[in-house]
Amino acid sequence: MPTSKVIARKPNARRSTKHGKVIKFLHKPNCTTCRKARSFMERRGFQLYFRDLAKDKLSSAELEKLIGKRDHEDFLNTRNEVYREEGMKDHPPSRKKAIRLMASEPNLIRRPVIVAGGRVVLGFDKDGIAKL
Repeated sequence: MPTSKVIARKPNARRSTKHGKVIKFLHKPNCTTCRKARSFMERRGFQLYFRDLAKDKLSSAELEKLIGKRDHEDFLNTRNEVYREEGMKDHPPSRKKAIRLMASEPNLIRRPVIVAGGRVVLGFDKDGIAKL
């Protein structure tokens, strides 16, 4: 009986993964949380399509679409120095101002941002990833 061969294919953004969805992984490569989330997802067979937020910033329009009807404050990185300097914990910025700030300062965006099939997971959230 002949043995079959498995042919490895290059990832194609138009083709869905074994989990049934194309997964966008917006990150900063040297971010520890991003590296942990990436490793966790790759070990589980997710096919990720990367976007380096430092090199390829999100525009205000992209952020507006990404945030959608969600609370914009959830997207703010509370460990960022701009967040602390501006006192955003006690005085959160308006949606418009937050989006403008995140577009100009990508480190202000909570990372990683994982997008799949209309779902968005922020940070290394194992439960959120499991629901993708």
